[in-house]
Amino acid sequence: MADTPYPKKTRHLPSILSPEEVARLIDSSRTRFHRIVLMMLYATGMRRAELARLQVSDIDSRRMVIHIRGGKGRQDRDVMLSPTLLEALRDYWHGLKHKPTDWLFPGGNGHTANRPITPKAVYYACCQAAQQAGLQNRVHPHTLRHCFATHLLENGADLRTIQLLLGHHDLKETTIYLHLSRRHLNATASPLDSLKLKDKSSRNE
Repeated sequence: MADTPYPKKTRHLPSILSPEEVARLIDSSRTRFHRIVLMMLYATGMRRAELARLQVSDIDSRRMVIHIRGGKGRQDRDVMLSPTLLEALRDYWHGLKHKPTDWLFPGGNGHTANRPITPKAVYYACCQAAQQAGLQNRVHPHTLRHCFATHLLENGADLRTIQLLLGHHDLKETTIYLHLSRRHLNATASPLDSLKLKDKSSRNE
């Protein structure tokens, strides 16, 4: 019995949206809060629990980074703060009647409670926009994390950089995005293309 191998766990490739579909998802947000949540998920690749725990002080506009504290495995890391996201955050901030002092996204009615939003609120924001955009069967918050990594890879980022941005402990976790990147899939020609096949019309003669 000790030598009996365990059955291998089936690993499914995650669903990936095109950049156009991501834009449609964000534009389908019902509220300003939902919109900024979706933009942050896609712009940074952070997990929904990490987004929920962000504090105001974690947004470092001087260095153009976002500090993620106590991520998976209790590891801290920095991710990029894109100029587009920074502008959207400032617009969101200016529209708030009650400016938060601790949590970037406070919970409660009107987002004024002395506690952060829950990861469930992030999930709800994503699902509502997905339903509005006609993508409800394909989208959840982690989908945008997968899109972030895959689109970075397609735009030329290396796997090691993506690993650090995602907070993966093992590079093997990150290599799944090689299977999802159109750039890498299209860079290798199928062996069929090198065959010298007879023309179909001549075979029928």
